[in-house]
Amino acid sequence: MKTILNKIGLIFFSLILTDCKAVDNANNKQKGAVIGAASGAVIGAIIGNNVGKGGNGELGAVIGGVAGGTAGVLIGSKMDKQAQKIEEEIPGAKVERIDDAIVVTFDETSGVHFATDKYNINAASQQTLDKLAGVFVEYPDTNILVVGHTDSVGTEAYNMTLSKNRAYAVTNYLTNKRLSAGRFTTNWFGEAQSLYDNSTTEGRAKNRRVNVAILPNEKMIEDAKQQSGN
Repeated sequence: MKTILNKIGLIFFSLILTDCKAVDNANNKQKGAVIGAASGAVIGAIIGNNVGKGGNGELGAVIGGVAGGTAGVLIGSKMDKQAQKIEEEIPGAKVERIDDAIVVTFDETSGVHFATDKYNINAASQQTLDKLAGVFVEYPDTNILVVGHTDSVGTEAYNMTLSKNRAYAVTNYLTNKRLSAGRFTTNWFGEAQSLYDNSTTEGRAKNRRVNVAILPNEKMIEDAKQQSGN
C-alpha cells in the first residue's frame, strides 16, 4: 500500500512539472482551462511522495472533481480572485496558484507560527487566521486542506505528533470562526517534508510551517459546468 501511495505522490509531482511547462507564459484564467484535468496535483505540491504517511488520509474530501475547457476558465477566475484577496489581507503569506487550487504557506516569518515545542495559536497568529477565516466566509464554495510540518529537531515520532497538534490547532481555530467543519481535511507529516536545510536556523524556521490548500468544491465545479454548458 505504501508503495502505491508513494507512486501516486510522484505522479502528482509529474503532473505539476508537465503542466508548468505547458502554461509557463499563460495567465491564471488560461491555466484553469489547460490544467483543470490534473486532478490532485496540488496535493502532491504540499505532501510530495509521502501521501498517506501521516494524517487521516482523507484527501478525497478536498479534491472533489475538476473541470477543463470553459468551466476550468470560470473556476480559475474565481480562484484567482480568492488568491488575490488572501494576498491583500495577509501580505506576509506565500500564496501560490497551483492547478485549480490555491496553496498558502505560513512559516515563522509569514503570519502563523508556533513557539518551540508548542502548538497553541498565539496572538499574532490569531490575527492572521482571523483574516484568512474572513476570506473563507466570503468564498464559501471551497474545501480546505490544512497540513502541518516540523523541522528535524527531536525524534520522528515526536515531530509527527507535534505537526498533528499544530495542524489541528489551525483547523480548530478556523472552524470556530463560522466555518463548517465539513469543508476541512487535516493532515500532518512531521519532519518528512522538510524543504529547507535543517542544519541552519533559518532552514529549520522555514520547515516549521503549516500549509493551507484551498480547492473548488463540488458546487463550484457543477456551477461552472452549467454556466459553460459542459
